[in-house]
Amino acid sequence: MTRTASRSRMRMWTRARSVRIAAVVAVSLLCTLALVPTAAVAQTDAQTGGTVIIEEGETVSDLEAFAGTVVVEGTVTGDASAVAGSIQVTESGEIDGDFEAAGGSVVIEGTVEGELQAATGSLEIREGATIGGDLSAGAGSIVIDGTLASNAEVGADTTRLGDDAEIAGDLRYGGDLEGNTDAVAGTITEDSSLGMGGDIVPTLDPIASWVFSVYIFVANLLLGAALLALFPRFSAGVANRVARDPIRTGLAGLGLLIGVPILLVALAITIVGIPLSFIGAFLFALIVWIGVVYGRFAVAAWLLGLVGLENRWLALIVGLVAGALVAQIPYAGGLINFVVFLLGLGALGWGLYAHRRAVRNRKRDSPSGVGSSESPMD
Repeated sequence: MTRTASRSRMRMWTRARSVRIAAVVAVSLLCTLALVPTAAVAQTDAQTGGTVIIEEGETVSDLEAFAGTVVVEGTVTGDASAVAGSIQVTESGEIDGDFEAAGGSVVIEGTVEGELQAATGSLEIREGATIGGDLSAGAGSIVIDGTLASNAEVGADTTRLGDDAEIAGDLRYGGDLEGNTDAVAGTITEDSSLGMGGDIVPTLDPIASWVFSVYIFVANLLLGAALLALFPRFSAGVANRVARDPIRTGLAGLGLLIGVPILLVALAITIVGIPLSFIGAFLFALIVWIGVVYGRFAVAAWLLGLVGLENRWLALIVGLVAGALVAQIPYAGGLINFVVFLLGLGALGWGLYAHRRAVRNRKRDSPSGVGSSESPMD
């Protein structure tokens, strides 16, 4: 081999490696955007992510948030609405307009100048909190220990008024009322039509569940599209592996699911290994997510192939839609999706191992030692 040919091969390999690195970075960024907490940006009214935070000292005009957790430490000058597992307005938090909250728990420690409407498992208006407008709430349990400057209408299994509670207007409630009833300046009226938890919760819970499902589906679709576009041959290999040997592939996935966390814990025992274990845990979380998407894609590709439909994009969409629908089946749905996930994780693990072995073989067999520019990941 001439020196010119060696240099040409080196340039080709370098370009291929650059493209591969760019592709991996693109997928990693996509995964990171969907997994890491998302902080709200000033003057932006729509936020979605694992965690949405209005930082202390930060000001936004309005807030519409859908996330796992929503925290308001700063100021919202207009109205706010949030759907989340956990919603909190801290002591420094302030919402100048109305606030609509639907979630697993809602905690108010700061100020809501307008009306507060809440549909939640538990609502706490803690000591020092202030609600300027009317309170309308349906919850499993409600604790009021702050100041309500207007009327309150609540439906809950139990509503408790704390020692520091102050309600300037009337209180209409459904369920059991306990605690400091002297805190109510107006009249107290029991209204059985408000029910146990009110009529708001059953109305908003399906909406929140539907929105969350759509968010997860879109995130999975974006990741799957990136994988199919960037690594078409590797993705096809994953599907072929599942179709060719599903039992061994599933067992490989189970082994990875059990073995990798054990390895990371063992690595964390040593001081030097602690940062490596954190990095490894993050990378494994990405691999698990990719395994979920690949599993649904691979099983759909296999089943569609049985009826003569071989289209990777159709397989991706069908697999993700079917996975979302199967998840709604009690008990069996979770088990089915878990098996599909093990297939995807196992096929991904086999594919990465085969790719690594092929790279080593090419480097060993190449006279220049740099290997070929072709790769099974192409």
